[in-house]
Amino acid sequence: MKTVKIGFAPTRRSIFSAPDAIKYRDLTAERLREMGVDFVDIKDVNEEGLLYDDRDVERIAEKFKAAGVDGIMFPHCNFGTEYVCARLAKKMNIPVLLWGPLDERPEPDGVRLRDTQCGLFATGKVLRRFQIPFTYVTNCRLNDPVFERGIRDFIAVCNVVKTFRNIRILQIAPRPFDFWTTMCNEGELLERFNIQLAPIPMTELTEEIKKVKEENSRVEELITYIHQNMEVRIKEDETRNVAALAAAMENLVQRYGCNAAAIQCWNALQTELGIMPCAANAILNEEGIPVACETDIHGAVTSLLVEAAGMGETRSFFADWTIRHPDISNGELLQHCGPWPVSIAKEKAALTYPLAFEHPGSLTAEAKHGGVTLCRFDGDNGNYSLLLGNAKGVEGPVCMGTYLWVEVENIKRLEAKIVEGPYIHHCVGIHKDVVPVLYEACKYMGIAPDLYDPVEEEVRAYLRGE
Repeated sequence: MKTVKIGFAPTRRSIFSAPDAIKYRDLTAERLREMGVDFVDIKDVNEEGLLYDDRDVERIAEKFKAAGVDGIMFPHCNFGTEYVCARLAKKMNIPVLLWGPLDERPEPDGVRLRDTQCGLFATGKVLRRFQIPFTYVTNCRLNDPVFERGIRDFIAVCNVVKTFRNIRILQIAPRPFDFWTTMCNEGELLERFNIQLAPIPMTELTEEIKKVKEENSRVEELITYIHQNMEVRIKEDETRNVAALAAAMENLVQRYGCNAAAIQCWNALQTELGIMPCAANAILNEEGIPVACETDIHGAVTSLLVEAAGMGETRSFFADWTIRHPDISNGELLQHCGPWPVSIAKEKAALTYPLAFEHPGSLTAEAKHGGVTLCRFDGDNGNYSLLLGNAKGVEGPVCMGTYLWVEVENIKRLEAKIVEGPYIHHCVGIHKDVVPVLYEACKYMGIAPDLYDPVEEEVRAYLRGE
């Protein structure tokens, strides 16, 4: 959670108990520290360390911006001053979390020190008037499990949104001619979402490969890594080319300030190097630098979002939807030539030849079973959405490349979603349930969540703490 910083702006209203608001302000801050949350406090802004005075908004906004916070939390410590919260949120334009501690039993004489739930109702309405999307964690106690779950999910949402707003993708050569499916609108991605591409020709990559081979040290490190983590079934000079390709792509990603890449994986590369880039992609994928095949820019975007939602706890994998399971009615084969990170493999990955290609340099390994999230950011005709849902890994026939047989609730419904679009045959998977986080993040990214199973109410129920 240290990759995300939260602006902590507890709020009160004057007609309820200020001492009680301060008490809950401090209790909430202590609970966040226990959880390891990195947050920026406002204790230096006024004596109470609470947001209630409109004159403090500018100072708080300046402090939060200087600290680079990725989201704001508004604990409503007695009632809360709704318009001040909205004005601060409007200045920041980052994800917002509303929460308040559960109100106690009224005093014997009928006095209530706090009216937190009512304040949350008020702030929610005013945020809507300001057209500010927000996340809500249900009115609960600090030690309730739903509080910790809600905070951790919100931090993951902030991580997704921060990632989405800072995407720069290294595009290595144009898409293969035959892959019209992977075309994208570069100008629209920039105008709508600030998604930036750094296109380079294939020759720039091959020249970089020559340089890293001459420098040698990083290439040798990667050759050692390959032999330690892969069962090598190709020639040593081919293995060296795999290592050099990975080192070259690392350099170019860093040189152009990118956080992902998309590569034209055939056929020009094979003419130059005599290998497939799959295993090199796998190495970068393992490092948390997603590399999408067939110059699939939308696929690279998807990978970044899924990785951010997973908070780095497990690596994602870039896959094709391919064929139905021969024995399981709702089964499907997720497969690609061999670019999946070795850490998700069920067995030691073999560095070998791919399906349908003559050149070496791909991995073969079945991925671990268990629950997975499957996702695809895509769009056409000016409309963008995020297809997402769950599946589980199942047994199936042995395949070439990196693969995982999965079972979904209704394969025909999913198939129709993909065929009718705006999606294609590519998706990204991760061995973690990040559907609620991605669903919630969509409201901040300005794209529509598209669940391939009718579970929207279940997702919303989870998010509101049920």
